[in-house]
Amino acid sequence: MSRFFAGGDSSSESSSSDEEELYSDPEAQKEDEESEEESEEEEEDEDTTTDEEGGKGGVSKFLRNQESSEESEDEDKVTVVKSAKDKRLEELEGVVKLIDNARRINDWSTISTEFDKLNRQVVKMAAQEKLPKIYVKTIAELEDFMNDTVATQKVSIKKLNATNMRGLNQMKQKIKRNNREYTTEIEKYRADKEEYMMSEEEEEVKPVEKVKKPKAVYTEGVDGVDDGGGWGIIGENGKAVAYTPEKILSNLRTIVESRGKKNTDRVEQIRILEKLLEVAVTPYQNIRVLLTLISTRFDLTTSSTTNYMSQEQWKSAEHEFGTLLGILEANKNLVVVENAEEWEDVEKPPQPAAGELLKIPGSIVSIAERLDDELTRSLQHVDPHTAEYIERLSDEQALYNNILRALLYTENLQTIDKLETPQDAANRIVMRRLEHVYFKPAQVVSILEETAWKAIPRELDSKITPRSGPQDIATLVQVLSTYLFKNSVDIIRARAYLCQVYYFALHNKYYRARDMLLMSHLQETITNFNISTQILFNRTLVQVGLCAFRAGLVYEAQNTLQEICGSGRQKELLAQGVQLQRYSQVTPEQEKLERQRQLPFHMHINLDLLECVYLTCSMLLEVPLLAQTGSSPDIKKRVISKTYRRLLEFHERQIFTGPPENTRDHVMQASRALAAGEWKKAADLICSIKVWELMANSEQIKKMLSEQIQEEGLRTYLFTYAPFYDTLSVNTLAGMFDLTERKVAAVVSKMISHEELAAALDQVNSAIIFRKGVELSRLQSLALTLSDKASGLIESNERVLEQRTQGTANAFERQGGQGGRGGRGGRGGRGGQRGDRGGSRTRGGQQFGGGALGGAIKA
Repeated sequence: MSRFFAGGDSSSESSSSDEEELYSDPEAQKEDEESEEESEEEEEDEDTTTDEEGGKGGVSKFLRNQESSEESEDEDKVTVVKSAKDKRLEELEGVVKLIDNARRINDWSTISTEFDKLNRQVVKMAAQEKLPKIYVKTIAELEDFMNDTVATQKVSIKKLNATNMRGLNQMKQKIKRNNREYTTEIEKYRADKEEYMMSEEEEEVKPVEKVKKPKAVYTEGVDGVDDGGGWGIIGENGKAVAYTPEKILSNLRTIVESRGKKNTDRVEQIRILEKLLEVAVTPYQNIRVLLTLISTRFDLTTSSTTNYMSQEQWKSAEHEFGTLLGILEANKNLVVVENAEEWEDVEKPPQPAAGELLKIPGSIVSIAERLDDELTRSLQHVDPHTAEYIERLSDEQALYNNILRALLYTENLQTIDKLETPQDAANRIVMRRLEHVYFKPAQVVSILEETAWKAIPRELDSKITPRSGPQDIATLVQVLSTYLFKNSVDIIRARAYLCQVYYFALHNKYYRARDMLLMSHLQETITNFNISTQILFNRTLVQVGLCAFRAGLVYEAQNTLQEICGSGRQKELLAQGVQLQRYSQVTPEQEKLERQRQLPFHMHINLDLLECVYLTCSMLLEVPLLAQTGSSPDIKKRVISKTYRRLLEFHERQIFTGPPENTRDHVMQASRALAAGEWKKAADLICSIKVWELMANSEQIKKMLSEQIQEEGLRTYLFTYAPFYDTLSVNTLAGMFDLTERKVAAVVSKMISHEELAAALDQVNSAIIFRKGVELSRLQSLALTLSDKASGLIESNERVLEQRTQGTANAFERQGGQGGRGGRGGRGGRGGQRGDRGGSRTRGGQQFGGGALGGAIKA
């Protein structure tokens, strides 16, 4: 149709519309005017396009050639006019697509290049308009992908090539530097990804569609909506949003049903529950809302184990838990138990009769446990060397108050016969209380207990640990542990036992701790328990070893610490850090679980102190043993600590040894000085280690170590130089090692009684008379060494044989009583018959001869 006819039509339409305006209402006129304005804008756009197409004048406009034919083919296509903003956004989306493709093939070189291009485009866009949300999504996903790649590369055998590795290292720095500026936007995106991206779509729709402003409607007759003379907000469904006491149960039902579903806004649920708590009237409504509100706060961290509950949310949950306990203590007819049935009628709340108990489904103990776990998780993630850690640690007092209060409530439920409360709930809360006490000094625990009882109402008291009971902390630990011994089984009982042993060892009651640990026989069955209990066992074992060291029992301390410190995996065994081995096949999931089991910093045992104690005890035992085996080749060589021997050999291979710099250097140089008889130098080196200051009564510990070094120096000297003496004066030894003659005589007498020294003590002349034994030649010494190795080989073969023939004692005996090969000497059954011609060979025992080796075994 030509433009002239189009213009004619429009004029006729306009005339008809003028007639309609006379009969239309003002609102319709406004809508028509707006539609006319839109149509005029469209016509202007069409005019601009037609003017451009009509630029060719004259005859050439009507000539058909190849070019015009192509134009005629394109006439059916619709031309789209894009704004500059849309063009920039399309370019940005193209770069994002390239980055996504590179991520799929793990091409970090391309990602690094395109990331720079992406940032340049965003800088241009940010100067004129808002930050694109697709950019926020891209940099957030890139950061997560980079962290996953780095974690995978640590444990993966297949590494990236050099180009990709270089690109990955560049992206680490770029993302760290770039994302720092957009931290707020990234956190909003990670909080709710779909909602964040949907808000962008709404913003894009706004210029196209006309958004009507929300109208304030007078809601007379609607309960609970009275913000200003009856005016309220209308929801999406056209109904007023009301939070009234009558609607609390139905609102709670809606929130509970939506828990766990996808795209659930938990923050919005918490806000709604807080409003419901404000309008709640009865104690029943308050209890129901508080139980749901606390559980919803815990849901904020349920989706991921890597994040932890913020301090603000944790304190809100802790305060609400205290409020809940206060309401339950004031209303004895309302009880929260786990086996209660849910109230189904949301319109009518329950009305219990007088003297009747109303059961509300829930678990007070589970809430206390979850609060404890969330505080522990936050302490795991916070840097222990900052003020934030100290601030979070101060919340432990409020947590302990609630744990004690929950224990009192659980005890009260057990006194009600109608409820039949299970014993497991009381055991769990008592165990939590014990776990907050066992590893702390008595002074700290006494302050913790005193503050907790002050915060609890005076009318409440405990039957397990009465308020007026003894204030001794050892008695408190004893009472709690005994309660769990009587009423619990398996894991809780074992943990209670270990906590009590740990407490005794921490407070220098070595013999009591040792006897309890040996009587429990946990060392035989600890592998059957879960990993957290095994960690507690390792911590208890280490604490018993340190207690033995403080008591001056060097041999017992070294023997106890050998299993933990000799493995070289102290961090992992004590849950004080993740120690990745070079060739370990640990998946990222296993590493994540390992990090979740780590203990907070304030529960750590100092690993430097532990290593120092272990190496010092090994030095005091190994140096005399090395001197004894060096001077007497006939003595069977044995090793007490392989770790110490390896470190000593490495130190001796060094050509030049400078002054000691760390704990190991001090102990190794002290070992060499002690072996050379320089006990004073060894004592000075050991006492100069600064880590001893971490122990209580450090001066007493240093004095004990000096005495031990004097005695072991005397024994080392006697072992080394005994072959060169006929007699030796006790007075001379006392002067050399700064000991009393009585002490020297006691040490020598002990060595003689243990047959470590071939000598006699002449008490009249106060001298030691050495007995000269038969000196072995070189050949005899080698023969003895060979016999030792042969006997070791036989023992190892016997162990292998027992493992192979376990449960099949007669596996090598053939039918008819004939042995494997028969015949000579000790082979098979014939040899047995030759040895016992008078009767038949009895069954049982070791039926396998095995040739010459079998004869050696039988001999």
